Amino acid sequence: MEIEINNRKEIIPDKEKLTVKELLELKNFSYKMLMVRINQTSIKTDQYQYATINHGDRVSVIHLMSGG
Repeated sequence: MEIEINNRKEIIPDKEKLTVKELLELKNFSYKMLMVRINQTSIKTDQYQYATINHGDRVSVIHLMSGG
């Protein structure tokens, strides 16, 4: 499967689709505050285990930071 993650082409071998949760684990995104978008659609945190990413999708994973 070929997808685009944060404007970079990625090939995920042996997968036709995967969930957001699987992608975050696979790519070691471990920040507590993340925003995920698939093809410009925001995915809520409670949907990470259900929302699927398919071949050709554009995924954005944004690390949210707070400070003062």
